[in-house]
Amino acid sequence: MNYLKLTQYVYLLFAAYFIYGGVTKLIDPQTGTPWLSFIIAALAIFMFFFRRKYAKKFEDRNNNSK
Repeated sequence: MNYLKLTQYVYLLFAAYFIYGGVTKLIDPQTGTPWLSFIIAALAIFMFFFRRKYAKKFEDRNNNSK
């Protein structure tokens, strides 16, 4: 179960990568539109908090059942 706590931080790494890609696309407009990168980054940040909330909820439920 310890790996599940680590996987939520992978979403933050993805978000940082896509934000970096979006900013570089903003600087050089010939590379394409940056909005898709920003939308994916926002989705990754949302997934981080979503997974974190439910991991804590499951942990609390397991601690109460013992």
